[in-house]
Formats: sequence, structure tokens, C-alpha cells
Amino acid sequence: MDNPTFRSDTVLSDVHLHCPSKRHLMVRLNAVGQPVFLSYFKLLWSIEDLASGKHVREITTGREHQCTSGNELCDKGRSNMKEEGELNSEGVEALLDDDGDLEVVRRPRSVSDLQAEDLLRDIACPVILMKGKEDAFEDEEQECTCSDVVKIEHTMATPLEDVGKQVWRAAFLLADYILFKRDTFRGCSVLELGGGTGITSIIMAAAAKRVYCTDVGEDLLGMCEQNVALNKHLMEPGDPEAPYSWSEEEIADLLDHCSVIMAADVFYDDDLTDALFRTLYRITHNLRNSCTVYLALEKRLNFTLRHMDITCEAYSHFRNTLNDLENLQDGKMKYTVEPIKLDFCQFLVYERIQQLELWKVMANHLT
Repeated sequence: MDNPTFRSDTVLSDVHLHCPSKRHLMVRLNAVGQPVFLSYFKLLWSIEDLASGKHVREITTGREHQCTSGNELCDKGRSNMKEEGELNSEGVEALLDDDGDLEVVRRPRSVSDLQAEDLLRDIACPVILMKGKEDAFEDEEQECTCSDVVKIEHTMATPLEDVGKQVWRAAFLLADYILFKRDTFRGCSVLELGGGTGITSIIMAAAAKRVYCTDVGEDLLGMCEQNVALNKHLMEPGDPEAPYSWSEEEIADLLDHCSVIMAADVFYDDDLTDALFRTLYRITHNLRNSCTVYLALEKRLNFTLRHMDITCEAYSHFRNTLNDLENLQDGKMKYTVEPIKLDFCQFLVYERIQQLELWKVMANHLT
């Protein structure tokens, strides 16, 4: 198995195409026979430095630049985002050729221009291991320190119903914001809806007092639980009374103390979007206190035969539903919606493309 083979009916996250890891290691097959891989995602600032507020130096691709903790932006991240904004200032039209056809721009596998060295990407070549897991990862453990690496088990290509087993860019965007605003989340009780592999909850747990990471499906939850165990160096794992279930005490704790709800890249299907917003309303209505909701997503452009044009139907439905929530007048809740500017520092290695968005919803009780 030198190279992965993907069927036409599977979905593959761009994160795994552009993963900064030197290699992807296949560690096992899950309960439905899908290959499970282990990837290392490097934090540009270590959790220890973030906690202490130290001034740290980051070294990437042989070049050094200074970063200052707090609310100041990394100079490199700010300049990169400025350049990206200039390159994409024409919006959707910039993705069209002279005939109006959609141009899909992909990063090259090899680049001769030295100025384009950041565009290099690794070929995903899974390796079937013959040794035990601990022995197989010994080299990687020596290459990276625990404080600046997130280890995530995931799949690399799944049917649409199993996309939660992959890592998606919007999760990285939300993780970036959490790390940037870590003081805001310190000591909070947080609920994540559609946690998937758990990467965003793991990052949040480095600052928050308690994080409830939720999703559906025992196989997916088992993978998430494994990822929590792999990242014990970043947070203290909880010990639920009933695995993959809620106890009465946990429900009471959530309703009494939850002040933050978050979800990343769960708006790719209209029915799921509707269900999530219904869940948001029901939960925020039952919470004792007001809370803030953070929603991260990627606006995906598709050419459809039905419209004979480039559309973002799932995104349009999300925006319409978000607008309905803000205009809701039931005499019980008031929802205030605002977009979050993506001008904060990047802490994880991924492509922060223009189609990524982050929304903040403040849910307040009227009575």
C-alpha cells in the first residue's frame, strides 16, 4: 500500500492533502473497516508558553521571526493575510476563467521558485505498521516535543455520513481563535456540538475549566476518546460516569455553568444545519445564564447543473438560518450575531483561505 486509493463516492478533507506532517501513519482499521491514521499538527506557540505569557521565538522552514503573546498579531501572519486578501479581493469572480468556468487552484507538489517554498505539500503515503504502536511512533516522539504538538487519529477519505472522522480547516480556524483569545475562555464551561475528532475541544481544554465534546456514533466517539488520551499533555481528561452518555449530574452542571457553545464545519447539509440551530435554541433557552456561540465554517463553491452556475447552497442556507435566529422574537431569547474578522494570529499550520468564516452569536435571556 504505497499510495492511498480513494473511491469516487468518498470525501477527502484538504487538510490531509496539505498536512504538515512528514508522513501519515496508518495505525489500525476502525469498526467499519476504514483505515485510521495518526497525524501530528504542530502548534506555532507551545501551550506552556501560552499559559505563562512568555515571549517566544518561532522557527519554521528555516526562517525565524518574532512573535509576541497577548492580543498582538504575528507580523508574518498579518502580512500573509494582507497579501491573501489582495490576491482574492475580487471574490468569487477571481476563481473564474475568461469563459466563466470555475478554476480550482491547487498547490503544486513541487516548486522550483524559492519564493514559493511555503506552497510545498507532502504526498499522503500511508504505511501499514508491523510493530506495536509505541515502537512505531518512537521516532516521531523524539522529533517533536509534547508542548507544541497535537496528535490526532483520523480517517482520510470517507462517505459523506462519516466526514466527522476527518479533520477540517474550519476546526483549525476555531482553534486559532481559541488560542488567540485564551484569556476569554479561561475557567469557562464549554459545549462543542459535532466535535468530530475532538481537535477543537482538545485545544479549548487547554484554557477552559471543563469541555463537553459531543457527537454521534460509537466509532466516532471512540476515536475522539482516543485523541483525548493522546493529548493528555495539553489538558486533564475527564472521567465520565457513563461513556458516550450523559449523567444527570453532567446535565445539571452544563445547564448551570455553560457559557460557551462552539461548532466547526457542521453546516454542509441543510437538514443538519436546521437540526443544529434547533439544538442551539433549545440549549440556550434552558441554560441558566447567557452564553456565547462560536460557529466556524468553510464556504464551498460548487458548479451545479440545476443552476448552471457556481453556487454555495449549503452556505446560503446557513446564512438564512442564522439571520432567522437573529430576527427571532419569542419574548424569551435575544440573539445578536456578528462576524469575527480573521485578522488574528495563526497558531496551526494550515491554509487560511478566504472562504473560511467565523461567527459569534450572543444568546441572552429576556426574562
